[in-house]
Amino acid sequence: MGRMSSAHLFQSYSLMDYFLKYFLFLCNLVFTVLGLVVLGLGIWGLSSKESFAQEKIGTIGTDPMLILLTLGFLLTLLCLTGCVGALRENCCLLKMFSVIVLVLITIQVLFAIVAYTVQDQIEGYLRSGMLAAMAGYQDDLDLRFITDEIQLGLQCLGYDLYYNCSAPGVLACGVPSTCCVDPLENGTVWNSQCGVRAQVMDEFTAQSVIFLGGCLGGISRWIEQHEGLIGTVGVVVFGVQILAVFIATRLSNNNQQQVQQQTNNDHWMT
Repeated sequence: MGRMSSAHLFQSYSLMDYFLKYFLFLCNLVFTVLGLVVLGLGIWGLSSKESFAQEKIGTIGTDPMLILLTLGFLLTLLCLTGCVGALRENCCLLKMFSVIVLVLITIQVLFAIVAYTVQDQIEGYLRSGMLAAMAGYQDDLDLRFITDEIQLGLQCLGYDLYYNCSAPGVLACGVPSTCCVDPLENGTVWNSQCGVRAQVMDEFTAQSVIFLGGCLGGISRWIEQHEGLIGTVGVVVFGVQILAVFIATRLSNNNQQQVQQQTNNDHWMT
């Protein structure tokens, strides 16, 4: 009778449990790789600007690349916890993973509530952010890269109107080449001087050389045009997190039940 009871108590997972186990493992593995990529980009960005040098280490806390590095590290650490916990059926790691993801879900819900309540002020925050980006355009390579990508992608210029896309010094009456309608010279070579003296042109002449619309309005229009996609992505990401918590909790509970059954069976047999 002891053998039959032991065989019953040590039965393996159901097919569904195995599916959930490896589904959780694969999902976390994918996000672990993503986290490592983000971490690598952060390290590369800091290294390329020599931010780890002794004379610059004091200002590394304000470097935007530090955000990528931190996010990449935390994402990798969290997903590795989920990977190992699912693969090794470790109750402690699975519980830790579930709690952390649950905390992240709570933070996201609170953030969404706060964003909804202050939605009228978001434009002001965007304006302040873009003004800061314009002010540091020539000095910060990261801000310059982000600003250039926004201007190229949205075909806009500066934060508001075209005369606000100015730069200090010799470029005070010009705009960045990423604000030009056609920055390529002869269709092949990038002309970095295409926006020089653009601000002294009248608006009719300038519109054939540079984009006149501000990026603040461009960002707002882009969000309005893609709000369905943004909402779908948000729901999917939120749903995946809830599913991950459910799977990790189920696997952890199953493991605990098996351990308890094994303990009871060993006690009964002795």
